[in-house]
Amino acid sequence: MHHLLGGVSVSDPPPGKLGSGRRKPAAGPKPRSATGARTGHVNDAPRRLLAEFIGTLFLLAGVIGSGIMAERLTDDVGLQLLANAAATVGVLYTIIVMFGPVSGAHFNPVVTLAEAVLGDRPWSDVAPYIAAQIAGGAVGAMIANLMFELDPINVSAKVREGEGQFIGEIVATFGLVFLVFALVRSDRDRLVAGAVAAYIGGAYWFTSSTSFANPAVTVTRTLSDTFAGIDPANAPMFVVMQLVGAGLAVAALRVIYPSD
Repeated sequence: MHHLLGGVSVSDPPPGKLGSGRRKPAAGPKPRSATGARTGHVNDAPRRLLAEFIGTLFLLAGVIGSGIMAERLTDDVGLQLLANAAATVGVLYTIIVMFGPVSGAHFNPVVTLAEAVLGDRPWSDVAPYIAAQIAGGAVGAMIANLMFELDPINVSAKVREGEGQFIGEIVATFGLVFLVFALVRSDRDRLVAGAVAAYIGGAYWFTSSTSFANPAVTVTRTLSDTFAGIDPANAPMFVVMQLVGAGLAVAALRVIYPSD
């Protein structure tokens, strides 16, 4: 998602969505997904946060676990990346479908932030969502390590730095955030799961950074010194670039897909 990655609607869009020919909400943003999915009752915060936690857990287990498996099966770095990308695409599509109707399937702080900035989610949801995403990602990373008989936490020493990779994160995150909300604002919510999974699969290959595009993923991939890891010293700049990419995407969305 959200990559990290974004949310998905697997139900009919609720009333009150903004846009041409659609009814505006009576007052203020209502809790719902980035893609217009129904998120249940007003007081269902624990259920939504648990969905974000478990979904991000599976995302990190998939990203890190498939990287470890790939390293053990082949020495060909190209094949390792292909295997890692393919597994991520499959896991991402699946968790979006599983949890979209509950939490919106963000699994990604920049998607949650973008939704709040665009006025489609209360700001009171933002901090709890991000906390659940980071906690789930950390547990997922540790589970992946344990599945392959590694220490639950082995801090990564994999260097990922340089202007090229930083630009890659701006591009990757811009594309992800813009894709999610462009589909939402044009009433194509049901395409999000497949579109997001396909985009991330492609971005693994066309961006120099292999498309982290997700601060929760970035921070928690520091916990595994394996194929998908990132040195903690490099993570902060990746997160900054992701926020820049998301901010640019929100600005572009307001021009290309205005809410009214």
